[in-house]
Amino acid sequence: MSFGDNQGPLRLYTTMRRIRSFEERVGELFVRGESAGSMLHLSIGEESVAGVCAAMTEGDTFTTHHRGHGIFIARGADPKRMMSEIAGKADGYCHGKGGSMHIADMGLGHLGANAIVGGGIPHIIGAGLAYRNRGEGRVSVAFFGDGAMQQGILYESMNMAALWKLPVVFCCINNQYGMGTRVDRSAGRLAFDERARAFGLDGVVVDGLDVEAVNAAAAGIVDGARNGRPGFISLEVFRFFGHARMDKSPYRSEEEEKAGRAKDPVLFTRGSLAARGIADAATLDGIDADVAAEMDAALEHAVKAAPPALDIMFDDVYGPGEPRPTPVRSRIADILSEARA
Repeated sequence: MSFGDNQGPLRLYTTMRRIRSFEERVGELFVRGESAGSMLHLSIGEESVAGVCAAMTEGDTFTTHHRGHGIFIARGADPKRMMSEIAGKADGYCHGKGGSMHIADMGLGHLGANAIVGGGIPHIIGAGLAYRNRGEGRVSVAFFGDGAMQQGILYESMNMAALWKLPVVFCCINNQYGMGTRVDRSAGRLAFDERARAFGLDGVVVDGLDVEAVNAAAAGIVDGARNGRPGFISLEVFRFFGHARMDKSPYRSEEEEKAGRAKDPVLFTRGSLAARGIADAATLDGIDADVAAEMDAALEHAVKAAPPALDIMFDDVYGPGEPRPTPVRSRIADILSEARA
């Protein structure tokens, strides 16, 4: 992405605003009692991941963690289909069966979100090995939180990536908390990039306040991976809210939350664009209004969408032609029918 014109920064701002607005509507979906399940993990405060996603090209693939809505938005997801998935509706990306934490779409390169901490990381090793062997020039990126920095599968994956010179990138979105544990209480040393370099990867730490700086740093790492030098990005941000939607974050002081939320990447980018004369207030207000309308429409679409039919319950679980089990409610209905007879 070139920053010689005004379109690059404006696109990044628009993506960040879309992520923020989508997540706000997800929170509203939950409050309205329309979400499928009780676990929603919002990525508000982490919108500068848009800079990493913008460094990727068409055909690149990725995996996400359980806080991955914003990443998928940045990679081109349809907000209506995403919101429908979170609402458990039939027209969602996984027909309402994946929900918030298990969205996937191979067409857009999304190899799958994963609720297991670090669970999606090794998938990019297989993808990267295939791309390297086929000479396809594609890159696969694993997005995960700082909690996964203590998972052994990450280090096995980084070692294999370096050993085989795979076109992969490991992106740690360090939002300072793994559930309710602050990162400095779970890691003896916080220089995560040094861990990656110890395996032979290129590594960088970047402040998530400035999405353009994130994009510039990520572009170097992604380009290196495309040329056989796997890389690691530590994106430092602040998680604005609790671990999940119902978490009131009692483990953080009011002062800490106030200081953390003051580092708002969306507001920082908006102010930067205005200060540099890239966009005036009217232009930015127009972007915000268009995005708000788009996400309002996504929310209402999901609320009104139809739930999946019971007869697709076992689709994508059993192979073609294999007998499907009978749902419990169907067995109960049969038993009651026989009893009445």
